[in-house]
Amino acid sequence: MGFSRQLSFSLGKYLMGNKLRGVKRFPLVLMLEPLFRCNLACAGCGRIREYKDILDQTMSLEDCLAAVDAAGAPVVSITGGEPLLLPNIDRIVREVIARKRFVHLCTNGVLLEESLSKFTPSPYMAFVLHLDGLAETHDAAAGKQGVFDTAIAAMKAAKRAGFQVLVNTTIYKGRDLSEIEALFVLLSEIPVDGIMVAPAFGYQAVDADVFLTRREAIAALQRFYPQRQRFPFYNTPIYWEHLAGKRELPCTPWSTVTRNPMGWKRPCYLITDGHCETFQELMETTAWETYGVGNDPRCTHCMVHCGFEASAVDEGMRNPAAMWRMMKWNLRRR
Repeated sequence: MGFSRQLSFSLGKYLMGNKLRGVKRFPLVLMLEPLFRCNLACAGCGRIREYKDILDQTMSLEDCLAAVDAAGAPVVSITGGEPLLLPNIDRIVREVIARKRFVHLCTNGVLLEESLSKFTPSPYMAFVLHLDGLAETHDAAAGKQGVFDTAIAAMKAAKRAGFQVLVNTTIYKGRDLSEIEALFVLLSEIPVDGIMVAPAFGYQAVDADVFLTRREAIAALQRFYPQRQRFPFYNTPIYWEHLAGKRELPCTPWSTVTRNPMGWKRPCYLITDGHCETFQELMETTAWETYGVGNDPRCTHCMVHCGFEASAVDEGMRNPAAMWRMMKWNLRRR
């Protein structure tokens, strides 16, 4: 599947405008983290460990909207923590949509079904749930029984209510890939509107041997590469080639900027080397060239979409063959 017509148009207009103005670095996605607090303690989550001493801090509505305006990114991924714990999350979503930004509201699904009445279906909004295996595996990773079944029930309820539902699946070391394939079958039968798959990032704050090396990640994802037409993946075709080891892409950490209660996170969603007070400070004072594979050892095994999907889109803008492949992928949208 490809992007929606509205999102494709907005992305194209935004990309072309920045290119014509000669802007070298600009974000495609704002990761907006209004809070760090969560109702789960997932084994692979770096956030609740990295910010364990300030889990009570949140961003105000005004700070959230100021971040949206400052970044100017067409996509705003509202994450955390668990955003549905915020009493005013519905107003944050409404105000961001009013700015014609595309909202991806990330949730573990525990509070989703009871929260649906707060929101209105819109082509500018999708719920994004994280599922990393079937019930036993996912519940073990989440540290709580019943989370998987609750999330599946909430996704079905959201679809019945007219909402778009996307799923992110992270591949960890030791995962049974047959089980992941069975998960994709289940999600396709709901049906969800898209599945994003990527290998996990090795957070330093997570003291567990659960992360794949780059070679291991490529070996695992090669299994799913031939099934791109079978399942509604929303990995772009160029990014898929990167995951399957068929193409090398550079990391563009500035393409996905993060704003949380501490400020603008430097340099990216995955690595924390401090926080900036303003978006301008983040973009102008970060030594971007010191990050990425071959530059920073923390980046060695990273293949996560927040660093590489924008690189895939950029390749489509520069390479006619890649652009044609992206266009065909979009035209095949279900």
